[in-house]
Parts: sequence; C-alpha cells; structure tokens
Amino acid sequence: MPGFIDTPAVWYGEELKTRPDWLCTLSDREIEELVRAADDLADADLDRITRESFVLPTLSHRLAEIQVSLETGSGATLIRGFPAERFSEKQSTRVFWGLVQHIGTPVSQSATGERILHVRDEGFRIDDPRARGPNTRKRLSFHTDRCDVIAFMCLQQAKSGGENDLVSSAALYNEVRRQRPGLLAELMKPYYYQRHNVDHGSELPYCRQPVFSFCQGHFAASYLRVLIERAHALPELPNMSDSQREALDFLEEVAEDQARYVRIRQQPGDVLLLNNWVTFHRRAEFEDYEEAARKRHILRVWLSVPNSRPIGPLFKDNYGATAAGAIRGGMRRKSS
Repeated sequence: MPGFIDTPAVWYGEELKTRPDWLCTLSDREIEELVRAADDLADADLDRITRESFVLPTLSHRLAEIQVSLETGSGATLIRGFPAERFSEKQSTRVFWGLVQHIGTPVSQSATGERILHVRDEGFRIDDPRARGPNTRKRLSFHTDRCDVIAFMCLQQAKSGGENDLVSSAALYNEVRRQRPGLLAELMKPYYYQRHNVDHGSELPYCRQPVFSFCQGHFAASYLRVLIERAHALPELPNMSDSQREALDFLEEVAEDQARYVRIRQQPGDVLLLNNWVTFHRRAEFEDYEEAARKRHILRVWLSVPNSRPIGPLFKDNYGATAAGAIRGGMRRKSS
C-alpha cells in the first residue's frame, strides 16, 4: 500500500486560507485588462475566443502561476476583485471565459457540447430526467467533476445558503490510511459508476474506477457517490459489498469533520478554481430571491489543463485519455 501523502495538496480546513496560493486579488490594472480584452472581442462568438486572442499583458503571468499551483500546490485558488455588479451578464461571462482560457482548455459538460454551464435553480422536479445537481437548489454532497480543473464564477449569490465546502482529498486519503487501512484498500479498488443521466453521448452504460489511486507516483482522487449507488443497483451488476459500502461511509464521515473542510461563500465576481484530483467540493442548499434578476447564478467551466498529472488506465472510459497533459474529461457529444 502506498505511504502517506506529504505534498502541498494536504491541508486541513481553514488552513487553506493561509496558503500563499489560495487568494489572488485582482489589481485595478488587471481588471482593466480583463474588461479591455472582453470589449475587444465583444462581437466574437465565445467559441472563437482563445488564450491567444484574449490578451492579458500583466494578468496572464499571474494566471500562469495559478495554473502551476493548482497542480503542484493546494489545488484551490480564489480570484477576487472583479466588479461583476458593474457589468452585464454577457460582459462578465466573456471575462470569465477569456480568463479560464489562460488556465486550460474548456471541455463539454453535456451531450450537446455545452462548454459553459449556467448553474441556477431551474425548478425541475427531482424525478425530471433533465434535473442534475447544478440546476437545483438542493444540497450537494462532496464530489468531484469529470475534468482536471473546475472553474466557477459567481454572477449573483443566493438570498441565503449556497456556500461551497472544500476539502483536501489528499488529506482524506491520509486520514483513512491512518485510521482504517483496510478500508483504504477498498477505496483503491474500482467501483462501478453508472453513466450520468445527461451523458447521452456515451455508449457505455457504466464504467469502473477507484476513488483513490496513484499513477507514476501521482495521487488522484475521483468521487461521485450517486453514480456509484446507481450502478451497483443495476440488476446486471453485483451489489456493493459490505466492506465497499463501509469504506464509502467512512470516507464521508472523515470528510464531514468540520476541522477538515473549509466553507466559503462566493461573492459576485469571484472566480473559484479547484483541481478535482486533489479536492472534493460540495454546495449547501440555498434560498433564492423572488425576483428573477436576483436569483443565484453561477457560471461553470470544466477545464483540461496542459500540466495535468497522469492518471490510471481505469479512467480511460470516463475521461477519454490518461496521459499527463492530454486533453481529457468532459462528456462526449451525442452523434446526430
């Protein structure tokens, strides 16, 4: 069994806020650069905006540092200071889209090829097949998304609730190894995952992948329990064993310790970046304002980054590629 992880990706609760790579506050000059770049491309389709065309003479250097620290540091960065309330939704969206191009390559988040998702309560019933966590107001459990780095920009925050909890999955690995090494062994074996209900472009009804893994010395964690539960409930697949379920329960018990996770509330203009391989995240349930213009609205982009770690071969079915730096993750477009 691999040893304990001793890298900057291991942090505990509020300690994250003391890390030098956590908070990036934009200067007036950097904000001006973002606005100017967005204005210069005001008539361009988002799909045509690239890192090269979205020119940030000063800020690009800091974003390059953030790209590195997301992979080799804490795995979490909050970029603060953009005054979203002074700009239209279209302008802020363009700023966010251009900014994240300097971190990585956006990948699809649906079978229709959406590369930027509007996270807001769409009012779907829980049993509606269109319902997925991001378009409800319900509490989400700790999980990862199918990409190297996930990026969120807050346009409008909820009346109450909607906070994000972040936890170091590398720290969770260490704690499970320390307390229950037998259960850690289960978490390093593959679980079945059902195809996501909006992943209509995938021909595979399910795949297998571990929660914790190592590849060429690099740690990686990937976790979405709801898809594990759905897969193991399928009649053609084996039920979860008692030890498999106990391992997942214990992992969540460890993550629920308030000393291990940190809670943040994004403000309008805040951009949150998370490396999915070393962090888990979740969202609290929220209450919206009545007025449509004031309802909670978060933009989300899934990124494949050029400095990513290698991941094990079992991730190929879900991510498409496993080599370091490869374009990977996201959902395949459904063929017409």
